Amino acid sequence: MPEIADAQQILAALGMPHAQQNEMAALTLLALCNLKQEHGWSSAQRHSMTISKGIMTFIRDHYGRIYAPNTRETFRRQVLHQFVQGRIVDYNPERPSLPTNSPRSHYAVSEAALKVIKTYGTNSWTTAVADFVSSYNSLMNVYQASRHAIGIAVTLPNGITLTLSPGEHNQLEAQVVEQFAPRFASGAILLYLGDTADKDFYIATEQLIELDVPISEHSKLPDIILYTPQKNWLYLIEVVTSHGPMTPKRIVELNEMLHACPVGKIFVTAFLSLTEFRRYLRDIAWETEVWIAEMPDHLIHFNGDRFLGPR
Repeated sequence: MPEIADAQQILAALGMPHAQQNEMAALTLLALCNLKQEHGWSSAQRHSMTISKGIMTFIRDHYGRIYAPNTRETFRRQVLHQFVQGRIVDYNPERPSLPTNSPRSHYAVSEAALKVIKTYGTNSWTTAVADFVSSYNSLMNVYQASRHAIGIAVTLPNGITLTLSPGEHNQLEAQVVEQFAPRFASGAILLYLGDTADKDFYIATEQLIELDVPISEHSKLPDIILYTPQKNWLYLIEVVTSHGPMTPKRIVELNEMLHACPVGKIFVTAFLSLTEFRRYLRDIAWETEVWIAEMPDHLIHFNGDRFLGPR
């Protein structure tokens, strides 16, 4: 459909990161502009919409794309959140005081973005885009500037390099991905990586959904999730620099949250040093693992009967 391709070009021109130039993002823009097939961009309108009954319904009715109900959070986390940051969309413009989890939460294309969008395909387009980016910067530039200025580089198992915000917690996260994973989760795929500045910094939404891992705004995911397809194991890792080891309470919470997830689950707490580990020794749950960054080649298993025997 040409409208989808056009929408992707508009998002790219307005400075959206590559992840927010996919088909879902393009269809979301079309819905928020109330733009049906074969309607020109000059007829785009500012139209407030909720996610499920507004955006997703519009996409189904006018573009034939049917998304499962549980993808509502994907729209919110992976499209609309970034649209708001990039000044393309306004959040709750009609009732700004609505609480975050209100069922009446809604989105509308911003007046500034709409002014640009309506010029797409005309001689005014290039100038309008330049004015918008000059006024608001592009989200891609904002992300890159904030990450690369003082950030922590982390190389994922697939070779991609990301930049976490600075801090001891994120430094330990990088060590888990780069040192723990190759040693104790060979062939693992990174499915989730939080950041102290962005809880959903890296999230493999489709793969998590396939494994029945809930990713709603109320889900309390651990700091890092790794998955090894060969063994069908899910590594649930809490990174501890000030609080939050794998306590018995936390294990119960995660097991309840992942009751529908059919794969084997491994619970890991990561510490920077033995000193930090000792501080939380009494809190750590049995049948979990402990990894300490200053001793990267070793893993501590809480309860030795499974491995008891001569070496």
